[in-house]
Amino acid sequence: MANLGFVGLGVMGSEMVLRLLARGHVVTGHNRTKRKAERLIDKGMRWADSPREVARVADVTFSMVTNSAALEAIVNGPDGILAGLSSGKIFADMSTVSPSVSRITASKVRGTGADMVDAPVSGSVVTLQEGKLSVMVGGRKETFDRLRPLLQDLGPKVTHVGENSLALVVKIACNLSLAVQMLAFSEGILLAEKSGIAREVAVEVLTNSAIASPMIKYRGPFVLQLPLEAWFDVNMMQKDMLLALELGRQLDVPMPTTAVSNEFLTAARGMGLVKEDFAVVFDVLASLSGVKR
Repeated sequence: MANLGFVGLGVMGSEMVLRLLARGHVVTGHNRTKRKAERLIDKGMRWADSPREVARVADVTFSMVTNSAALEAIVNGPDGILAGLSSGKIFADMSTVSPSVSRITASKVRGTGADMVDAPVSGSVVTLQEGKLSVMVGGRKETFDRLRPLLQDLGPKVTHVGENSLALVVKIACNLSLAVQMLAFSEGILLAEKSGIAREVAVEVLTNSAIASPMIKYRGPFVLQLPLEAWFDVNMMQKDMLLALELGRQLDVPMPTTAVSNEFLTAARGMGLVKEDFAVVFDVLASLSGVKR
């Protein structure tokens, strides 16, 4: 049993806390709005009034927030995580943020005597609930070795990829493919549908074909019916695509399919679909094709 903290109790963060509680760990949590934490408190999570308090009482503090600005907000200031850290503690940020922001944060954390890793994940809520989440970790090997058993409580595949921020590079490389795959899948479905094949049949065939990646298998059916609550909305997906495009510019790597897929996310925003799951790119392409959902 470990003494853990968790800051950021959104869709993924809350499910992670539930898994950690189920494995017998003590978890103290904080979220900007306490309402989102109520069901976790009912399950045994302890509440803290600030990120600082979470880091003060926990030996290992996890965080999962929306973007770089949100990470800086929970880390810095008198009530931030930095103010609660001390020698021997670990901060593991699981957010998908700018690698440079993560490196700067790690330097600040080490100034307190604590250590930090970036530990983004690959998978969805369903993947997490099924115990199939993949975790990639950037940071010192000795810190990774301490964290590995805890991370394996979240998912069976935990990989140390190198120094701080490199796990974020791998995560960005992974996530850009999600939107690209979804757009290509949508093209195939619409090509079949406009040829006279029922959409349901096309989905059944393609999600059981050679092109059916794990993402296509669980998100492909969204072209039939979007989830009531987005697993990963357009805003979040586009944030990751922009991180990928910026990294591509820095490293002189052309990103043609990423750029095109990003434009479809921009179109989704323009159509007022920003809060929908990013699989809504199907609707954008369907509209251009003269097809109604």
